[in-house]
Amino acid sequence: MRTRQALVVRGGWDGHHPIEATDLFVPFLEASGFTVRIEGSNEIYADDAVMADTDLVVQCVTMSEISSEAFAGLQAAVRAGTGLAGWHGGIADSYRNNSDYLQLIGGQFATHPSKSPDRCSGDQSDNYLPHTIEMTELGRTHEITAGIGDVELTTEQYWVLHDDLNDVLATTTHPTQPYHPWHRPITSPAIWTRLWGQGRIFVATPGHSLDVLENPAVRTIIERGMLWAARTASE
Repeated sequence: MRTRQALVVRGGWDGHHPIEATDLFVPFLEASGFTVRIEGSNEIYADDAVMADTDLVVQCVTMSEISSEAFAGLQAAVRAGTGLAGWHGGIADSYRNNSDYLQLIGGQFATHPSKSPDRCSGDQSDNYLPHTIEMTELGRTHEITAGIGDVELTTEQYWVLHDDLNDVLATTTHPTQPYHPWHRPITSPAIWTRLWGQGRIFVATPGHSLDVLENPAVRTIIERGMLWAARTASE
């Protein structure tokens, strides 16, 4: 039986610790039977031979750019059955200037609301809010999230723009606050899957920092999500 191949692509904004974050999951992938290749540039997506042999892409690239050749390679691979998985800005805020990438992923980071201005100190913690990742009816039975209850976190709470092709496993609700301009609570998808051609896509918005990724529920969801997205040996 052919050994499944996982491609970890990492880079972009250092604030999401792309090396340390992905290193958390490499041992899991190897223990799950994958041979893992790690790349520091998304230009690997333009290598047709590599992508044809890749069963799972784990991407952690925030606020970056992608060439037309690299994106075409990624899109073609997913359509042909390569899985794509990631968390937080490493997948949902990767290539803002590429509308086709945004359509592929199905959810684009818009903002993470902050604390009250009088409680802000000017560092990243200004955006760390207590909030709940709430399982949907689908999420309570889906293999990625089954048996995992709602998750309480204090970290960035992503507000994402999204479409109805996503199968949403969990949501999070942004409340109204006197210091914010919206007038009613906004519910955003927090964990979702998406089918694209023959490929599967998994996105989890929690994951700003290593402690969030090490949260047992978050880590389990990401691990299961990667396995769910990966092309199976029979495909």
